[in-house]
Amino acid sequence: MTGGTDPGALPGVDTSDLPGWLRRLLATATDLPLRHRLGAPSDTARRSAVLVLFGEGPQGADVLLIEKSARLRTHAGQPAFPGGGADPGEDYPVGTALREAHEEAGVDPDGVRVLATLPELFLGPSDNLVVPVVGWWDDPADVAVGDPTEVARVARVPLADLTDPANRFRVRHPSGYVGPAFGVAGMVVWGFTAGLLDALLESAGLGRPWNARDVRPLASAGVRPAAVPGALGEGGAEDAAAPTVADDAPGAPAARTVPRR
Repeated sequence: MTGGTDPGALPGVDTSDLPGWLRRLLATATDLPLRHRLGAPSDTARRSAVLVLFGEGPQGADVLLIEKSARLRTHAGQPAFPGGGADPGEDYPVGTALREAHEEAGVDPDGVRVLATLPELFLGPSDNLVVPVVGWWDDPADVAVGDPTEVARVARVPLADLTDPANRFRVRHPSGYVGPAFGVAGMVVWGFTAGLLDALLESAGLGRPWNARDVRPLASAGVRPAAVPGALGEGGAEDAAAPTVADDAPGAPAARTVPRR
C-alpha cells in the first residue's frame, strides 16, 4: 500500500509512517468482522465514544485498556477501553473519546494522532450508540490512573499477548451469552471490549488460530457472574442486561453495525 492516507482514515491524516498492520486495519475499518445483537437505534440512544489507542511500547505494539474501579455502581472491576457519554456541545465523537481518555487514564490529547472513527455500534440493552475512535500514540507517556473513583488501573497491553492462542478462550454467561475473551494483564477481557478487540485484530491481519471450543463459565474465568461488562462510563445499564457482542444464536438474522452518518 502506498500513499499518505488509507481509505478508512480521516481526511488529511498522514498514515505513511504507521505499521503495516494498522494501515491494513484502517483500510478495512468500515467493514469490521464484528458480530453483535441486531436492532435499530432508538430515538433516545445516548451518544458515546471509546478510544482505541494503539502505540509502540516496551514490548512492541500495544493497546490501552483500563480496569474500572470496584466501587462503581456499574461495570465494577471490568476491563474496558477509555470512554463514555458525550457532553453537550462537545466535539463528538473525537472530543468525547479524547476527554474520557484524559480523565480516566491521564492521556494527553496532544500526544494522540486520531486516525479514524469506526461505524456506530448500537448497544440495545444500554441504549447507547458507541463510536470507536482509533488513535495512534505519537507521544507515549507512562500510563496513570486519572480518577481513582472510576478507574482502578490502566494497562498498555501488548498485541502479542492479545493474539497469543494461550490467552484466548470464550466465556459463557448465565444468560446464555457465549463470546470471545482474553486473559491478559491479570484481567479477563470480555463482552463489548473483547468483541471489538477480536474484530480489530482480525481486520489488522494479526489474528491467529485459537481453541474456540475452550468455553469457560464466568465464575471460573475470574469474573463476577452477575456482571455484564461494557466499555462505557457509569450510567449505562449493561450490568443488568445481556451482553451486546456475542456469538449469534442459531437461526438468528445476520448481525450488522449502524452505518456511518
